Amino acid sequence: MSDSSPLPPVRLHSEAELARDALAAPLLSRAARLARWAGPDTRVGAGGELVEEQLPQAALELGLSGDGAAAFASEAWRVAVDTGLVEIVDEEEGTVAAGEELSFLTSGGPRDVLGVWLGALETVLADASVPDLDDLVGAMGEGGEVDLSSLEWDPEADAEFLDGVLRNLYLLTVGESGPADEPVPLPALAASMIVPDGMGEPTNDVLEQVSDAMMRLDDQFRLLEPVGLVDFQPVDEALMVDADEEPAAAVDDTDVSRYGMVRLTPLGLYGIRARLLEAGMSAPAVGDLVDKGADALLDGTAAFPPAAAQAETEQWLARREPLPAARELLAAARGGDAGAPLRRLRCQQALSLVGMEAEPALREVLDDPELGGLARVWLSEHGATDVPAPSAAMIFWLTIDTVAAQLAAEGNSTELQALVEGLAQQHSGFFATAWRVDHPATPDVLEAMGRLHPDKKVAKEARKAAFKARSQQGG
Repeated sequence: MSDSSPLPPVRLHSEAELARDALAAPLLSRAARLARWAGPDTRVGAGGELVEEQLPQAALELGLSGDGAAAFASEAWRVAVDTGLVEIVDEEEGTVAAGEELSFLTSGGPRDVLGVWLGALETVLADASVPDLDDLVGAMGEGGEVDLSSLEWDPEADAEFLDGVLRNLYLLTVGESGPADEPVPLPALAASMIVPDGMGEPTNDVLEQVSDAMMRLDDQFRLLEPVGLVDFQPVDEALMVDADEEPAAAVDDTDVSRYGMVRLTPLGLYGIRARLLEAGMSAPAVGDLVDKGADALLDGTAAFPPAAAQAETEQWLARREPLPAARELLAAARGGDAGAPLRRLRCQQALSLVGMEAEPALREVLDDPELGGLARVWLSEHGATDVPAPSAAMIFWLTIDTVAAQLAAEGNSTELQALVEGLAQQHSGFFATAWRVDHPATPDVLEAMGRLHPDKKVAKEARKAAFKARSQQGG
């Protein structure tokens, strides 16, 4: 998880809600129960693991029975030790006691609980990157050491693969164009890691790799679900029968859900974001900017998708009085740098959420060359009276500024193309005047209009105007 590219902002549940989810996660709940159960007679081995003869009693304490009960108890104990819920008192004697972190689960705050849960998550993620135990036993050498070469297992590569899968799942969950709360099919998640970008029809070799990765992920998500990271629907076992075996019943292999479905829980979103931040990545969350100034809000939400930008702005405004907030936003929106048009667009969007209490702030900037057009639009939309008409120069400046902001926010989108077509159609001789506009983005905006307009004649006019504007600005 070393990619430094910014991710879309995530909307997290409150820490109190997340802490409740963490305490309810089956694995952490079992680890806490075993930590409370442990006493003077509890014995562990050299690695801190419960001695084998105590596993049945530990399983009984957890209410587990049947196949796998001892393994579940062993896993819960390992989490208890790794997270500090249990402390090894004497390594030689193999004695234990309740650890300091156990009190965090009962008397600590939500952040304390989440800290313990993150420790449990790290333990499970490390386990999920290890091959099947039977494979490890088969690869055991004469000295009791595992021969990794015989397994074709690269621990670092496996951990990076799982990290990459979880990052992709995080992206799909937080991105506004993704499935959000909808589960992701396991084949699609595996393909996102295997199929090269731009590949048309995958080769048989690539499809086989995707299938292998899908089955590996099926095993890994089964391990990750009890810690509360994901909701997981495993691969239907009927799909895994050998070709020479008769399936027990007819199998509908067109139902994608039978190949496994997974989604991050709200707690999982919190956990993956915490790991991304620890790895040095930019992983913003809605609410990060509520205590910062308007300059940080406008710059910070510049790259946010619209809904996330609005949610962040609503939280920011909720902590402030309307009039001083409007003044602060307008002051932060000024500037002639490359990011200024998008700041003004975000400012305009923020001010649309403020009522008439902000009117004095907008009237104060009516004569400002950068904010006067924006102020007139706001006042008119809010039904204010005595709003002075804008000059032609102000209209053209605001038009260039608006297109520059849309370019920065969306690139060459269909919405921007429609805006460009509308401008050229509504304003006769638009380009003859537009190239003279004293705005730093004028040449770039006119070049973009030349790219986007479908009419070749109009596009040529735009490119000529862009050349004149660049010459005028000395570039």
